[in-house]
Amino acid sequence: MTTTTINHTTLLAILETTAITAGQEILRIYAKGCDFELKDDKSPVTEADHAAEAIIQAALSKATPDIPVVAEEEISGGHVPGDLGACFYLVDPLDGTREFVNRNGDFTVNIALIEKGVPVLGVVYAPVRGVLFTGGDAGAQEVTISDDGTITARKAISCRQVPKTLIAVASRSHRTPETDAYLEKFSVTDCVSVGSSLKFGLLARGEADIYPRFGRTMEWDTAAGDAVLRAAGGITLTLDGNPLTYGRRNQADDADFANPNFVAWGRL
Repeated sequence: MTTTTINHTTLLAILETTAITAGQEILRIYAKGCDFELKDDKSPVTEADHAAEAIIQAALSKATPDIPVVAEEEISGGHVPGDLGACFYLVDPLDGTREFVNRNGDFTVNIALIEKGVPVLGVVYAPVRGVLFTGGDAGAQEVTISDDGTITARKAISCRQVPKTLIAVASRSHRTPETDAYLEKFSVTDCVSVGSSLKFGLLARGEADIYPRFGRTMEWDTAAGDAVLRAAGGITLTLDGNPLTYGRRNQADDADFANPNFVAWGRL
């Protein structure tokens, strides 16, 4: 099956199924426990990262063999794809590995389709929570997943109009003084700390209004959550006010696929 014979609706269903399958394997490893190693950037990696990525790579290659896949562990291993063209996937098989290691449940499986720099489809699956966020042409949804990986409920979600007094969401493991300083510019009544791409999910279902991120992130960290957020009526902006784009290569001051600082918003 190629990009000329598969539409977004069909592809989004494939991404959902793939994320759930990968998440079930992560849960299996999570239950038995596993060791972790540190990559060159000092971030942890586990057996679960590699197992989930292999499942996702195989499923995407089967469904759409002509769409390149940019996956975190492949990149870390030095397997960098060549010319991506206008359409490619960004995959983080286990976003929030620190949360996985710390066993707090705030980790996700992230898969996004990028077209001309824009995240147009995305799924974010939190297997411990049994929640999958999905975003595409028809909007955003929150999907409930049972322990055996079966979909049991599905509902539409959307961002709320950003009010004058904001609820903020911030990284649990990577919160910085710059984040706190930025939030001081606004009237913030509460700031929720949560791991991985669940931060985008809170904005997408109208439970928070702003998520500023100052510090290193990679495109596979944000693309799926950003796709869900945009489908729900929100937006992720760089500090100069432009929408965050994807597919950065040959950056003079940073690595391929590294994001600039950004602020994700609910409905502006």
